Amino acid sequence: QVQLVESGGGLVQAGGSLRLSCAASRSIPSILVMGWYRQTPGKERELVATISSGGSTNYADSVKGRFTISKDNAKNTVYLQMNSLKPEDTAIYYCNVWRVGSNYWGQGTQVTVSS
Repeated sequence: QVQLVESGGGLVQAGGSLRLSCAASRSIPSILVMGWYRQTPGKERELVATISSGGSTNYADSVKGRFTISKDNAKNTVYLQMNSLKPEDTAIYYCNVWRVGSNYWGQGTQVTVSS
């Protein structure tokens, strides 16, 4: 069973930065896409950013130019660098790995941006 463990969340003032990490408990073969999603109470989980096995990235319009997704295949880790944070970025952030036949989620890490 693969586990995804997120870290790096916390409390930050508006305009600040955080870097989220998501490490897989073991190597995951045949990964198609790795990504970050977020969710706030009463709302559906929404896509923040994804990165394909080939390195192509995709971002939600709300985070373009502020967030950067990257990955380290050797470490089985995906990152989300978040700059110029806004109070509306406050949410629980979830890591996701989609591979052939399986979809994995982390437990989530809280990001709180104060105004």
